[in-house]
Amino acid sequence: MQVQALLDSIPLSILFLLFVFSAMVISELGYRVGHWWQAKTPEEKEGPTNMIVGSLLGLLAFLLAVTMGMSSDRFDTRRALTLAEANSIGTTYLRAGYLSEPAATQSRLLISEYAPLRVIPANPEPTEIQQGITRSLEIHTELWSIAEELARETPDSPLLALYVESLNETIDLHETRVTAGIYARLPITVFILLLTTFVLTLGMVGYSAGLTGRRSPPTAVVLIVVLGGVISLLVDLDRPAQGLVTVSQQPLIDLLEQINAETVSE
Repeated sequence: MQVQALLDSIPLSILFLLFVFSAMVISELGYRVGHWWQAKTPEEKEGPTNMIVGSLLGLLAFLLAVTMGMSSDRFDTRRALTLAEANSIGTTYLRAGYLSEPAATQSRLLISEYAPLRVIPANPEPTEIQQGITRSLEIHTELWSIAEELARETPDSPLLALYVESLNETIDLHETRVTAGIYARLPITVFILLLTTFVLTLGMVGYSAGLTGRRSPPTAVVLIVVLGGVISLLVDLDRPAQGLVTVSQQPLIDLLEQINAETVSE
């Protein structure tokens, strides 16, 4: 988790530049080592270096594809859960009107406070997220206490059963969304494996060029920039609320507008 937190603290643009700069240094070092080795052992043949480089590039492409699929699936899950939670909160707010007074008004006021907590701002601070989760759990307890008291008074009420069902779904979706956003991240070992393959592949590309004494700097730069861009995108997709690619909070924002409009009309 500490490595993940360190990675999250680095801005995406800085991360991309670090990738590109490090890759260029590694490629240049590989070239110089290859050139030095060829000059030291001119009688030796090149061997299957080109085949090994091709295999490493294929392996890197495979790892990038697999990792991109994992990141995309997690991103889609977070987006789907945001919509599902907005629908569930909206249903719970509406069904709270089934309750007798003063429970109906108390529940709707609590839900009106709860809904804004579920909107994730752009680039939030960790403490801000934790405070929102803590208050959300407190509101769960208050809403459930109200529902429990009503259930003891009218245990056979079908309308109360509908409200409890939607409230239970809202509570469950909260935990599911927190898990998907905070804990269901790409394993750091996957990033380490990807970066290790990235380093070794570029080093071998430079080494192979050094053995032959021929290289194309523009081609190497384009390859490094493209690979750096793809890896930066993977990191961006894995960040729940940071970077350029974030989950839209519009479903929850629309819900807030509806709740506020109904509150004003009352």
